[in-house]
Amino acid sequence: MDLNLKNKNALVCGSSKGIGKAAAIELARLGANVTLVARTAAILSDMVQSLDTTKGQRHDFLQADFTHSADLKKKIKGLTLQKPIHILVNNTGGPPGGPITEALTSQFEQAFHNHLICSHLLTQSVLPGMKNAGYGRIINIISTSVKQPIEGLGVSNTVRAAMANWAKTLATEVGPFGITVNNVLPGFTKTDRLTEIIQARADRTGEPKEAIIASMVSEVPAGRFAAPAEVGGVIAFLATPAAAYISGTNIVIDGGRTKSL
Repeated sequence: MDLNLKNKNALVCGSSKGIGKAAAIELARLGANVTLVARTAAILSDMVQSLDTTKGQRHDFLQADFTHSADLKKKIKGLTLQKPIHILVNNTGGPPGGPITEALTSQFEQAFHNHLICSHLLTQSVLPGMKNAGYGRIINIISTSVKQPIEGLGVSNTVRAAMANWAKTLATEVGPFGITVNNVLPGFTKTDRLTEIIQARADRTGEPKEAIIASMVSEVPAGRFAAPAEVGGVIAFLATPAAAYISGTNIVIDGGRTKSL
């Protein structure tokens, strides 16, 4: 099985923590040169130093805020002038939770911008390099809400579905160039995002966090939350030559929780 990513350049968004960080670690282990993207330069600098370099990789980072798309576009353009990007991992923090009936239109607009618009901008920036190389992997970290909406995440459920359909459309257009597009749908994963969701539910209902956690775990046949590395490993696999015939699909990583195929 060809899992070698030596001489491949990966751009991993939201890579200072959680699933994005786990994906960056796994990609580096397979030999990729990784460019980290997040808002906090100090964290990214430390993270770069910790990535695997045993295969001669050279890692770097971009400090960027997805709420400022003009600045993001400028920085990504500068990066692509220096080197082609073969692997793009689109990933950004989820919007605040809450019932859809109480969501502000501004929340939809901001979430749509941070997720779909910025992913589209990044993709357009890296596609020429992928086409020239005859190799491209676009991997979007979304949510199981694409298949089954999650209670209390009205804005997120809406925007994640838009991302999934954008990706499916994209996959049909770029397939002839040796480029694959896939969505990774994590379930309950031990990240800051999950902690925030649990806290928000506790604040809204008055239910103890321990009881909320127990209830959530009871929904998962595997009987536990995922570790970020378990999702990161799947993302890294999708980036490899071995995954060249997997495209336009949703990969669910949820311990069996989602009640649909």
